[in-house]
Amino acid sequence: MKKLMIGIACVALAGAGSAADLEQKMKPVRSFTTALGAQGEIVCDAPGDWSFDVTCAEDGGRDAVTVRLSSGAEAMPPHFGVFLVTSGAGVQNVWISDYDKGEFHLRPKLWCGWALNRSALANETPIAVGFNSAGAAPVATACSEAFEPTKWGLYADERTCEITARFEFFEKPVRKLKDYAVTVLLDRRGRPFAETVRACTDWIVKRNGFMPAVVPEAAFDPLYSTWYAYLQDVSDKPLEEEARLAASLGMKTMILDDGWQKVDSVGFYSATGDWMPVPSRFPDMKGHVAKVHAAGLKYMLWLAVPFVGDESKVWPQFEKKLLSGGDGKAPGRTGVLDPRFPEVREYLIQTYERVVGDWGFDGVKLDFIDAFLISASGDPALKDNYAGRDYRSLSEAVNRLMKDVLARLRKINPDVLVEFRQHYMGPAILQYGNMMRASDCPADPTANRKRICNLRLTSGAMAVHSDMLVWSKDETPEGAALPILNALYSTIQYSMVLATIAPAHREVIRRWLAFSQTHREALLKGTFTPLHPENGYTAIVGESAAERVVTAYADNVCVESGAADKPVFIVNATGRAGVLVSLAAAPKAVRAFDVLGREVPVAVPPAGLSRVEVPASGHLEIVWQGLAK
Repeated sequence: MKKLMIGIACVALAGAGSAADLEQKMKPVRSFTTALGAQGEIVCDAPGDWSFDVTCAEDGGRDAVTVRLSSGAEAMPPHFGVFLVTSGAGVQNVWISDYDKGEFHLRPKLWCGWALNRSALANETPIAVGFNSAGAAPVATACSEAFEPTKWGLYADERTCEITARFEFFEKPVRKLKDYAVTVLLDRRGRPFAETVRACTDWIVKRNGFMPAVVPEAAFDPLYSTWYAYLQDVSDKPLEEEARLAASLGMKTMILDDGWQKVDSVGFYSATGDWMPVPSRFPDMKGHVAKVHAAGLKYMLWLAVPFVGDESKVWPQFEKKLLSGGDGKAPGRTGVLDPRFPEVREYLIQTYERVVGDWGFDGVKLDFIDAFLISASGDPALKDNYAGRDYRSLSEAVNRLMKDVLARLRKINPDVLVEFRQHYMGPAILQYGNMMRASDCPADPTANRKRICNLRLTSGAMAVHSDMLVWSKDETPEGAALPILNALYSTIQYSMVLATIAPAHREVIRRWLAFSQTHREALLKGTFTPLHPENGYTAIVGESAAERVVTAYADNVCVESGAADKPVFIVNATGRAGVLVSLAAAPKAVRAFDVLGREVPVAVPPAGLSRVEVPASGHLEIVWQGLAK
């Protein structure tokens, strides 16, 4: 292993400004060459007494650059950055995990000061992948920092088209340290896009020694959520009826979302904190849970983890133990708890133990953990020298809280279900839960598909869930199926009032829910290959040892059957009849099915490229020569 130790001096980091200003601030005082020949720089605002060393090593054909800071005494670490420069040949787009910035733009150097991405413990993943329309990723970068806030990105020099991978650390003071180390990965192997993203995620997980949570089989079961169907207007009797209908359609779990703990409040969450059911809505929560179980469903409960409001009974207990929201006298305040206080963590854990242990819920949906933030007004812990807190790092306190939540709940129920949601995702989150849901995008199947794909690539073995599905009551059956088909490679969540939807829509749900479970291994657990991210993932392939499922999401996109070595199922999610298919060999037979699962006649296509008349929102089954059906 080749190593290079270099003492690093520091210069000011770039921020927003003119091109000339940017160039001036980016001047390095020392540069280095990586083990595999890329050029690098370390820069810093004000190093003070901090010294810097860098180690360059090869890691499985990739560059790994480790920067170490040290100081003679505890001090706030300086704002510093790592830059790696390499050829931009073959890079046409850049992928990041953030769905809000999922336009795949390769930002110019001129913009880099204000177009960098951000990640932290509960916010996105520090990975950027430069890829092209051929599906290769000539340049990818990742960072081992999975806890503290980090800025990062890939951008292009407008004059040379060279690509820079850039990471910045400690933009704002975090806590006093004596030493710190971080490693930046640069992958120039040119592997396939999806493989590269997964490899970067795996590298961060292993580099940090994270142990992803065990995922019970029930985490992959389709479920019903109350959120879009009812919003906060939930009560026991209607939901018990919905549970029976959901079970009859093949759903296995229900989530009781927001509203069970409140009727009215001055502020949206100013009544949170007690986490007790409203008697007028749920007079007997334990009995209600038992009725949902009797209908054949597991049951989960939503809770907003960080929030406590001034209308709650526990407000006086915690109003001095907040990160923000405690100022002022006007009613309707919502505070964000500071988990660095051990009594805050214990209160939250005991709350969830009551939900699972006393009321009988099978799991919890833990919302808003990305709200554990230091506010713009500063860290309140600095004012009283961390009095009462057993952690100085907020990220480490959140990490302790979430690990303890899962451990304590698993003592009650070893197969407890714990759901999180975008944006609070990332390598560290894999330790705390077993379900990760795409962020809210009601009635937007395309956005749902993109978010699911991003999560599948970065979530390891965790069960990735769709955002809850809704569609117009006036949709045709084919139109009603499209939200389902766009979520086919995830565990599907539904959220419509089942008692009022059209009978044809129920049949669409029943048909495609059955399909998703029949092909569960290929769709949810096998090799996942989303194609053409630059076009919104226009085709997706899911493959198990036994079969392959291929779905087309754009008209006239050509999908490939793959080798004639296992049964192939081609799903038409293009919105119209017919799919362009490239077959590896002449099939022995094909069968076509419409949106409701009824078989329809179809001609057997030849080997090679042809248009097969697969019905809109239907699918094709291919039987190869020499393979048993």
